Amino acid sequence: MSDKLKQCRDQIDRIDDEMLQLLNRRAALAQQIGHLKDNGVVLRPEREAQVLQRLQANNIGPLSNDAIAALFTEVMSQCRALESPLAVAYLGPEGTFSEAAALKRFGSAVQGQACANIDDVFRAVESGGVNYGVAPAENSTEGAVGRTLDLLLQSNLQICGEVMLSIHQCLLSQHCELSAIKTVYSHPQSLGQCQGWLNIHLPHAVRVPLSSNAEAARLAAENPHSAAIAGNQAAAHFGLTVCVENIEDDAKNTTRFLVLGKQQVAPSGRDKTSLVLSAPNRPGAVHELLAPLARHGVSMTKLESRPARSGLWEYVFFIDIEGHQVDDQVAAALVELKQIAAFVKVLGSYPLAN
Repeated sequence: MSDKLKQCRDQIDRIDDEMLQLLNRRAALAQQIGHLKDNGVVLRPEREAQVLQRLQANNIGPLSNDAIAALFTEVMSQCRALESPLAVAYLGPEGTFSEAAALKRFGSAVQGQACANIDDVFRAVESGGVNYGVAPAENSTEGAVGRTLDLLLQSNLQICGEVMLSIHQCLLSQHCELSAIKTVYSHPQSLGQCQGWLNIHLPHAVRVPLSSNAEAARLAAENPHSAAIAGNQAAAHFGLTVCVENIEDDAKNTTRFLVLGKQQVAPSGRDKTSLVLSAPNRPGAVHELLAPLARHGVSMTKLESRPARSGLWEYVFFIDIEGHQVDDQVAAALVELKQIAAFVKVLGSYPLAN
């Protein structure tokens, strides 16, 4: 071993020892803060967002900002668990992108609860069986997840955060001879995200939509003439081979997940507010709904319509705007909206995804 190599390794050892001491000092302070709290709230989304924003702003590399976020999310997860481990529900079973989104947001020191469907995720949080839930809301290729939007309209839960997860689909099978694959299992959204690749490489395979990609992987593990479209984490879980990686038609394919809870999240300084509203059935009504946002300089980042349950050809509108509902401009716009809209419900204000 060269002297230079030994010197570098010795320096790494010393730095590791320093980091160990600092991490334990941080953990002790987190425990102290937990004892000082009088409201029993373990997670402060706005505080964690501010920590990550500050660290990324001060990051000079060579680690990327994504790497910094992942590292310190795990540090906060382990420190938070010393106070009380969080229970988090997600759309299961294990090996889904929803589980990956939950881990990205909360770190590994949580008690995960896999749910059979999105309704069960909402019910788990509403009943108090878990602290938070993670549900898919929209995909950059396939659009909104309608069931999540419908449940947000009905539920009293708040949106406490969002997670943006890059979705890389893989073809999983017991054997990777494409000509032998007769059936492809996957969630409808994943089938839609990969339809171009399927049309070229597996044009004659029957496409079977299922409730989750993990269920697709389970079935593919039982049928040697089938394949599943899922993330590579499902391959290891179900003993499948990753035949082809990144078969999504859009390389920037991203799914937005919502964090659901019962708490009102305080401003972080870089926030988003989601609301749902309906307009009176008359000409120009939708334009009137958007006017208060323009008057108060509030930027709208999303507008999604969904059929309302109140009657045929009636709609509700899901809107995302920049800012927190207590910010002066947003608050003023909301006051005007409530005066002119037939219905307004604020779904939550929360930090922008990192």
